[in-house]
Amino acid sequence: MLEMKELRKKYGKFHALNGLDLHIPKGSLFGFVGPNGAGKTTTIKIITGLLYADSGQVKIDGVDVTRGTNKLKEKIGYVPDFFGVYDNLKVNEYMEFFSSCYGITGLKARTRYMTLLEQVGLEDKINFYVDSLSRGMKQRLCLARALIHDPLILVLDEPASGLDPRTRFELKEILKELQEQGKTIIISSHVLSELSELCTDMGIIDQGKMVLCGNMEEILRRVNATNPLIISVLGSKEKALAILKSQACVQTIAVKDGDIRVNFIGDDQDEALLLQQLIDAEVLVHGFFREQGNLESLFMQITDHEKEKAVLVHEDKSSL
Repeated sequence: MLEMKELRKKYGKFHALNGLDLHIPKGSLFGFVGPNGAGKTTTIKIITGLLYADSGQVKIDGVDVTRGTNKLKEKIGYVPDFFGVYDNLKVNEYMEFFSSCYGITGLKARTRYMTLLEQVGLEDKINFYVDSLSRGMKQRLCLARALIHDPLILVLDEPASGLDPRTRFELKEILKELQEQGKTIIISSHVLSELSELCTDMGIIDQGKMVLCGNMEEILRRVNATNPLIISVLGSKEKALAILKSQACVQTIAVKDGDIRVNFIGDDQDEALLLQQLIDAEVLVHGFFREQGNLESLFMQITDHEKEKAVLVHEDKSSL
C-alpha cells in the first residue's frame, strides 16, 4: 500500500532522514514510533505532502506521489497533533467547509458528513459550536474531517494525547472499525502499551532509519526473545558464573537481589543446553526463566546507543 524507499532529508548539516525504507501493508493498523529527533515527524510530513524529501520515493499503490501534492490530497487523510479546528463555526459548518475543499458540496456533502459524524458519535452535536466541544469530541471531529474525501490512508499524529481513559477507549474502537472497513491507518504515538493492543504492524525509527519493522505478533515474540534470563541458584554462585562466562550466547551478566541476570542471545535449544550444563555441573538451579518484557523494554534496547563495555557486571558484589 504505502512504500518509502531511500528517503533523505537534511536540515542544514543534520540528517533527519538518512535513507529511510518503510513498507506499510494495505489494510494494516500501523504504529509508528521513535525517540525525539529520530525523524518521525519529518516522515509524517513527507507522507502527508507537507514537506518534500531531498531524495527518495513515496509510493501509494505503486504510484509515485513524492512530489504529487494533488495525488496525495486524494489518497491521504491527516489528523495532526493539534486540532486545527475553527472555533467560530458550528460542527455542520465546519464539515461543510472541509467538504468543499475536496469539491464535495450540496446534498452529497451533507450525506457524507452526517454518516461520518454518526460513525464518530457526534451526530447529536451538529448545531454545536466547535469551541463548545470537549477535547475528545474535537479529536473525533478532526477524524471525521480527515475522512470526508474517503482517503485510502489515514495518518494520525499522537491521536490520544490528553484524552481521558474512556475517550481513548472510544477512539481505539473507532480506529478498529475503520481498519475493518479497509482503511490503512498510520498512528504516531509514544504510548507503546496502547499500540501493542491496537496495531497489527509496527515500525521503530531511530536516527533517520527504520531499525525494526514488522507484524506485531512477530515483534512481540522478539520482545520475549531479547529479555534477560533470570537464574536463581542455591548456595554459592561461583560455579554458575564460571559456566556462564564460558558461553558464546552470553553477552552480559549481572548479580542483583540474589539472582543472576543474563543477556542471552540464544534460542530455546541454547537455553535448554545451558540449563542442562548447569545441572550436570551440580549447580542447584532454583529458578530459570526469561524475564517478562514489553514493547517499552524492546524500544529502549534498540534505541540505546551506549555500547556494553564489559561482559560481566556485578551490581551486588557483596553477594558473591
